[in-house]
Amino acid sequence: MRFATSKKRTTPAIIIVSLIDVLMVVLIFMMVSTTFKKLPSVQLALPESKQAQGAGKDPTQPVIITIAKVPPHLYLDSQPVTAEKLEAELKARTAGNPQLILSIRADTDAPFGQVVKVRDAAQAAGIKNINAFVKAPGAP
Repeated sequence: MRFATSKKRTTPAIIIVSLIDVLMVVLIFMMVSTTFKKLPSVQLALPESKQAQGAGKDPTQPVIITIAKVPPHLYLDSQPVTAEKLEAELKARTAGNPQLILSIRADTDAPFGQVVKVRDAAQAAGIKNINAFVKAPGAP
């Protein structure tokens, strides 16, 4: 009795062009679905001011201190910092640039004591020019 016939099998051919097509479709899908928008590390609701001005062309880059409503409250250039380290860092930066400009980004509900600490650290470092980030009334 003969149950199976002996056939020579051919090796399957891999069509690489269709694999590349699938890979390109997946790559395009991932590129389109990825957002490239840089989000700030701390979400803030800036206070409103009727005298809000747009950012001008300033040749010197200001030091930005963010004051959040949740701990850690103080951020120096998006890095969390304590009040003591903030004062030391501001003194080090004013040693290199005596005309240093300090910009404060504070949340509307941020503790006012943190704003006072930043002000005291700036005065101890000898910073004379302090700005605040605000939004115009009715701006999103």
